[in-house]
Amino acid sequence: MDDRQRYDRATAALEAPFAVLDVAAMRANAADLVRRAAGKPIRVASKSVRSRAILERVLAMDGFHGVMAFTLPEALWLAAHGFTDLLVAYPTADRRALAELAGDTRAADRITVTIDSAAHLEFVDAAVAGVRPRAEIRLCIDIDAGYVAFGGKFRAGALRSPIRGPDAAADLAAAIAKRPGFRLAGLMAYEAQIAGLGDAPPGNAVYTRAIRLMQARSARDLLVRRGRIVNAVRHLADLEFVNGGGTGSIETTVREKAITEVAAGSGLFHPRLFDFYRRLSGHPAALFALPVVRRPAQGTVTVLGGGYLASGAPEPSRLPQPYLPPGLRYSPDEGAGEVQTPLLGQAAQDLRIGDRVWFRHAKAGELCERFDALHLVDGDTLVESVPTYRGEGRTFL
Repeated sequence: MDDRQRYDRATAALEAPFAVLDVAAMRANAADLVRRAAGKPIRVASKSVRSRAILERVLAMDGFHGVMAFTLPEALWLAAHGFTDLLVAYPTADRRALAELAGDTRAADRITVTIDSAAHLEFVDAAVAGVRPRAEIRLCIDIDAGYVAFGGKFRAGALRSPIRGPDAAADLAAAIAKRPGFRLAGLMAYEAQIAGLGDAPPGNAVYTRAIRLMQARSARDLLVRRGRIVNAVRHLADLEFVNGGGTGSIETTVREKAITEVAAGSGLFHPRLFDFYRRLSGHPAALFALPVVRRPAQGTVTVLGGGYLASGAPEPSRLPQPYLPPGLRYSPDEGAGEVQTPLLGQAAQDLRIGDRVWFRHAKAGELCERFDALHLVDGDTLVESVPTYRGEGRTFL
């Protein structure tokens, strides 16, 4: 029985659109992440999962410890549901959530907030100034892991922190040490130009070689620069963790002695964009099904919905992939639509009204912003349905 038959049989009682998670594929992907991490713990990136039940399942597996949250309200909500060791990986300007954190000793003990400047420190301090009694707030400094060359004329990587070197990091660590009510708990640096950029894109061989060269040089730069930053900061603070990496760069990141843990999440679902990495051999685990609602012409069917575009620079790779049956493609004039999506190809000839087309999202967690549940499929059996964040009434972003 092929995958399409398995999914159709397991979900026969459901009405599309809906989303599924293949639990056997996710378990295999999780085991591969742990293998690649080579003994260092993996902090689960919640933005790539966005389901409390799935986060609990993953954290129960060997090799995973802690959550990398994407907003402070999310971390407070997870802490209230028993999650511990929560790193909010992006700076917050949410005064209300900061005041709540400072007023809740239990949550403050479980949550670490990220900053990357003295201005952030000032903002957080002002936001919690009126809280009495006030819990100590744990902080993490975000380091810029981008690759810069040719005297600054070339840059690869996400535009995140302004802190690139040991002196700037040490200055901020010293400022934290002098500020009552705060404790520096960790450092993090996300190398988006390695972890978030596939090194096997289709088509352009010259571009592929350029990506691989840049990534190799960036990894060497980080090995030295991140090590120096960590050494400088450790003279000022007793760091509990140094976080780095992502699903696409685990092997290179864990080689750095300065790194104590890596982050990963998307690799659990293995979305479409991860097909373009040499080192990844995961299994598509998260999919969504859309029903065929029209047959407007020969070799064409129309499905309900479909315009679930991924974030990032706008380009065709951000569209969901018509996955099963194979051989379907978008109409160049319409693409993925808000309410309906025409699909072309020989495979459309055999589809009838009410049949399903299975898609893969370009990214992982963004799929869960479109659906209120993930239906868990094991083999050809639907074993459970669990809510996404949206299904629990939570829309943090």
